[in-house]
Amino acid sequence: MIPSSSALLAWYDHNRRVLPWRALPGQAADPYHVWISEIMLQQTTVTAVVPYYHAFLARFPTVERLAAAPLDDVLAAWAGLGYYSRARNLHRCAGEIVQRGGFPRDVEGLQSLPGIGPYTASAIAAIAFGVPVVPVDGNVERIVARVFAIEEPLPGARRKLGREALRLNGETEARNRPSDFAQALFDLGATVCVPRTPQCLLCPWVVSCAAHKAGIQVLLPAKTPKAARPERHGVHFLLVDEAGQIVLRRRPDKGLLGGTIELPGTPWQDAPWPLPEAFELAPGGSRHPWRVAGTVRHVFSHFALMVTVCVARVRTMPNLLPEEGFVVPAVQAEGLALSSLMRKCLGTGLEALGNEPAA
Repeated sequence: MIPSSSALLAWYDHNRRVLPWRALPGQAADPYHVWISEIMLQQTTVTAVVPYYHAFLARFPTVERLAAAPLDDVLAAWAGLGYYSRARNLHRCAGEIVQRGGFPRDVEGLQSLPGIGPYTASAIAAIAFGVPVVPVDGNVERIVARVFAIEEPLPGARRKLGREALRLNGETEARNRPSDFAQALFDLGATVCVPRTPQCLLCPWVVSCAAHKAGIQVLLPAKTPKAARPERHGVHFLLVDEAGQIVLRRRPDKGLLGGTIELPGTPWQDAPWPLPEAFELAPGGSRHPWRVAGTVRHVFSHFALMVTVCVARVRTMPNLLPEEGFVVPAVQAEGLALSSLMRKCLGTGLEALGNEPAA
């Protein structure tokens, strides 16, 4: 049984969330605001995104300002949100949008832009341009799995869930209000059809929900058990001179945390590094009085990283090879494009150094 679009929209009209990127009733959505919010919300919660969104829009209020900004400024504004390829693609995408004279207004055109996949293209098209499509994110997958009682586990069931989602907006009212309908689905999944404790008695679709009728709603969507998250290890180094300068370097543009600024360190590997071996890879090598300041644990999507932070204080900086890094005042590091991982490592190192005398 296909649930009633009218019932969902009536529920949404009374229960819609107020979000900073969401247009008020009767107003047209700003595609720039929708795009920024959708990119930020990938792999991140609404609660975490809101302060970053406000700060980002204050710094880059238009797509033209974003396109004209240096990439380092964009990465610095993104620091803490993770998945830094999103920020690099955002910057590239802004440049293309400006070159094209504005946002494409259909799914295909939007999807041709850097960093915009099928879901994000559908979300922007529906919300900002009124295209009658159903964007399928995790919330919508969960709703579809329950409404149609699809018991096949994710991720294998993803294509089937996507096909079934296309049936949800068949009614005229849904197709007349595509922006509201898409956001109604998001709100239903975020506030009522939640993962562990669905609020079925509050749901406008409870009468047509096959999983609720079968009493299996809390079991859906089923998921294939995840493999245990492996652990990797690295050592990063904080070298400080009497002038309060530190050594930093830039990560390669491609790969994890690509393009961000970091403390120099070892590659990340499966086994812990023997410290004498790690010190050979430190800026200036093992001749400095390195000591362990602490350990930072950081969880990525596919592995957990244990970073041993080592510190040394010297009177003057050694001559560094270009691949070893560059020297900046420590007080300027806050404004650079450090990842949240490196901010934790830098904080651990500075706290450990304290008032330790120079070597």
